[in-house]
Amino acid sequence: MFVKSALRAATAISLFAAGSAAAETLTIAIVNNGHMINMQKVAEAYTAETGVELKWVSLEEGVLREQVTSDTATGGGQYDVINIGMQEAPIWGAAGWIEPLNFSDTYDVDDILPAMRNGLSHEGKLYAAPFYGESSMVMYRKDLTDKAGLTVADNDSWDNIRAAAAAIHDPDNGVYGACLRGKPGWGDNMAFISTVVNSFGGAWFDADMRPTLDSPEWKAAINFYVDLLGNYGPPGSEGNSFNEILALYNEGKCGMWIDATIAASFLEVEGVAYAQSPNAGNPVGANWLWAWAMAIPAGSPNAEAAGDFIEWATSKDYVQAVGNHPDFGWDAVPTGQRASTYAIPEFKAAAGFASAELAAIETAAPGATDLKPYVGVQFAAIPEFPEVGSAVAQEMAAALSGAKSVDEALAASQQAADAIMKEAGYYD
Repeated sequence: MFVKSALRAATAISLFAAGSAAAETLTIAIVNNGHMINMQKVAEAYTAETGVELKWVSLEEGVLREQVTSDTATGGGQYDVINIGMQEAPIWGAAGWIEPLNFSDTYDVDDILPAMRNGLSHEGKLYAAPFYGESSMVMYRKDLTDKAGLTVADNDSWDNIRAAAAAIHDPDNGVYGACLRGKPGWGDNMAFISTVVNSFGGAWFDADMRPTLDSPEWKAAINFYVDLLGNYGPPGSEGNSFNEILALYNEGKCGMWIDATIAASFLEVEGVAYAQSPNAGNPVGANWLWAWAMAIPAGSPNAEAAGDFIEWATSKDYVQAVGNHPDFGWDAVPTGQRASTYAIPEFKAAAGFASAELAAIETAAPGATDLKPYVGVQFAAIPEFPEVGSAVAQEMAAALSGAKSVDEALAASQQAADAIMKEAGYYD
């Protein structure tokens, strides 16, 4: 049984120094995305001021989820601070796997964007603090679309997106019309695929929580996805997720990328423009909502120091530290977590993507609807979803690679999801 401990918080590094135990070490499990990697450098000042040593365990997204879930669920105690997201935070908080977070008044929890705060809470208690938040949007090479005489509009139709991808596709010169996630994982290919399905009018489950993966909407969406990426995507797309596509984009090999808004912070090519996510008639759920957040596993012997670190790393002071850091700057600050960031003049001047990102976050719709009777956009906020999503992810990768037909992959997905939901007791 996990024991909850009280967390003390402070606001600035100078205050942490008085309360943190010298020579204390925190082991922190992070996803190997750019902002997390940058944090290791920025946090050198935290160690210098407080004496708290930080041991970083940086893992690929899918591996991180597996290891952190296993360790936290069993009370393994391997980590003091963990990266989790909106799928896990409320469920793990309700289960007692992670500590509730209690910060000082100067932390200004009300400055955290409501979508992020709500998605990381359970019954009004915050269980994970957002390091950065995101939705999804179109990031495209306007120089290429202009040359082709095409425009990409906000909330464009998928038909127009396919036409644009076809027009700018130039594999002989190393440019692919559309780079999209294909690597299997519930937070990898299924994050993007779910938004496509949503936009076609589909959903993961019906009102009785029975899987609907064999529905006409899923078939139409997956056929479209496989056709778009198969004809206008780079070879080996079934192995590409965020980091792989970011590298391709920065090498000038992607004409269009629909993915996490946070990617805009790391794009290095010229002439990138942004548009709100496309749809096939249903805009609700066409852009996802996510936060990579920090939480404390329940029973951690270093919970107090972990809470201090999380408060610093997700604070307004941290945003200023990155913006003023000689190795980074205002176009590299973590975004999507605090409203105040979008009012900083230096950030607004440096981040041409800021308004598009904020619009995507504010229009994301994680609430349950008649069409989608569960909380979550690109995931369902139920404990069984990671297992369901991972099983379906493998089938979608098989369809993309040509190892299975779309109909075969969806039939296998439906069968696997049905077995998982039955075993969980949702229905007989």
